[in-house]
Amino acid sequence: MLAIAAAVVFGLGLLLDLINTRIGGISGTTFLLLGLLLLALHQAGVGTAGVRSGNGGSWRRRR
Repeated sequence: MLAIAAAVVFGLGLLLDLINTRIGGISGTTFLLLGLLLLALHQAGVGTAGVRSGNGGSWRRRR
């Protein structure tokens, strides 16, 4: 979910940079840094669902 939010933020930052404008004092560079922060949180595992399988999370078959 954070990766999708980062993509949206990057897109908005790119649009602001292309039209060379600011929204309330926030420039395209700010959106770039916010997008990088969201990607870093996504890579760290923040906001991911901790889904466990029915066999206790083990990937091996038990005999």
